[in-house]
Amino acid sequence: MNLNPMHMQLGERIRLTLFGTSHGPRVGAILNGVPAGIVLDYHAIEQAMNSRRPGGRYASKRKEVDAVEIRTGVVDGKTTGEEMEISIANTDAKSRDYSFLPDHPRPGHQDMVMHKRTNGEADLRGGGSSSARLTAALVASAAVLSPLLSKLGIVCEAHVGAIGQIKSQSMELCPPRWENEACQEMRCRDPVAALEMIGTVEKHRMERNSVGSRVDLCITGVPLGLGEPWFDGLEPALARAMVAIPAARGVTFGSGFDVVEMSGLEHNDAWGGTVEHPVLMGERPDGVLAGLATGSPIHVSVAFKPPSSIAAEQLTLNLATNSIEPLVVGGRHDPVLGPRAVAVVEAMAKLVLCDLALRGGFFDE
Repeated sequence: MNLNPMHMQLGERIRLTLFGTSHGPRVGAILNGVPAGIVLDYHAIEQAMNSRRPGGRYASKRKEVDAVEIRTGVVDGKTTGEEMEISIANTDAKSRDYSFLPDHPRPGHQDMVMHKRTNGEADLRGGGSSSARLTAALVASAAVLSPLLSKLGIVCEAHVGAIGQIKSQSMELCPPRWENEACQEMRCRDPVAALEMIGTVEKHRMERNSVGSRVDLCITGVPLGLGEPWFDGLEPALARAMVAIPAARGVTFGSGFDVVEMSGLEHNDAWGGTVEHPVLMGERPDGVLAGLATGSPIHVSVAFKPPSSIAAEQLTLNLATNSIEPLVVGGRHDPVLGPRAVAVVEAMAKLVLCDLALRGGFFDE
């Protein structure tokens, strides 16, 4: 079995490396290639961290302060161009909730595969290094880099587009976020759908179960031509980043799988505008062609599976007894992932766009 160290990296010009575990002392990221001179907006960073923490009874009761500490690469509130270390302490881990590990790996989790991959040496508590806890570092890193995108006029906004059978209207048809308490809790812009989503989540929670969800993202202001052809195109780069989010199970762009039932005449968007400023026409034109931005909004949807840690009894292999035995997972867990994933989807898009914009020379040197 290959036991080489595992690498958790994203990006080329701006390279992000995650570190830490869910129940270790801290999680964080190392950023290499960050341009010098970015003025950090600490209030915006704090707001971004808060956006990753939906409250109420529909989220995990683990309460982390998520205070972002930037240990290197910043002097007098500006980036220096040197390596940056972003660190976030874990302050509310309860390891006793995972006393059944490693003997009784959870269904749907990484417990078994990581245990075997590392010959039993991995820290499996709370998902270990595969935990969604590490998304805190992604959100913090994207908040640090956000001023770069602001220079280009790029805006990334997401919301929960579906939970179970309940679907929201398209984000562009909804009020600005968040119109009421239900919208705030579900991170959904559609006030009617948000109320119905709460009912769906509550039903599954009372049944000691969980439910799947979808996050819809709209990226506007991307300059025409941003991206690379083939493997580093906007869609491949975004898809890789989105699927890397824990529990993500699918990514679509534009019309998604609906294109299967469309003809070329229905799908193709004609060019209008002028020679100096070409613009795609149509109701919802493609934001990306051949890996390069067209200047139209980019629509992305990310599907998330139901959270695997549920309080209902499940039968699964016990490694200590080598037999199938019942397991009830206690502790603090989300009944749905979409509301918490909204901030992470936005952050992943920002990280990818910053990297590709630097590679493409879209920032003034």
